[in-house]
Amino acid sequence: MRNPTVPAQWHDALSRTGRRFRIWRDTRPFWAGLSTLSAGLPIMYFPYAHLTWGSVTLALSTTAGAASLVIGILLVVLGLLLWFQHNARIFAGIAAILLSLIALPLANFGGLFLGTLPGLIGGSLACAWAADGSASSHGNPVATGHEAATAGHDGPTLFPAAPADGGQHAR
Repeated sequence: MRNPTVPAQWHDALSRTGRRFRIWRDTRPFWAGLSTLSAGLPIMYFPYAHLTWGSVTLALSTTAGAASLVIGILLVVLGLLLWFQHNARIFAGIAAILLSLIALPLANFGGLFLGTLPGLIGGSLACAWAADGSASSHGNPVATGHEAATAGHDGPTLFPAAPADGGQHAR
């Protein structure tokens, strides 16, 4: 049902934009990139912020400020890399996991664990992501192009087929 306050042209444009975004999102590790990108923000924020609860001010500004800034920026860049260069997902996933673990001692417990946990989750999702057509239909990780290339190979095999005449090795 259409909203009477939204013109029909806007409704059609919004539905086309939403459909294109879903297609774009489904062709890359979107949630891994979002989680990795969001991991960098608290890691960068807490060393430079002054948190206040009532009349108590908590300042986490220590010598970890430079390391926090570098780690946070790298995690944000890795999140964007996962969105726009999804072929580098293994590198970005492993780098995000390592940076999230390095942030624990160097960046105020990884942004009070608010940066480490999404970084670990995003890096794991990036390493585990596979495109829809990358695996065969039976769940076998061997690509079908490799099977076709080696199908005509007549070289020696480790386990030869049983004799067709029903001899002693046919069991």
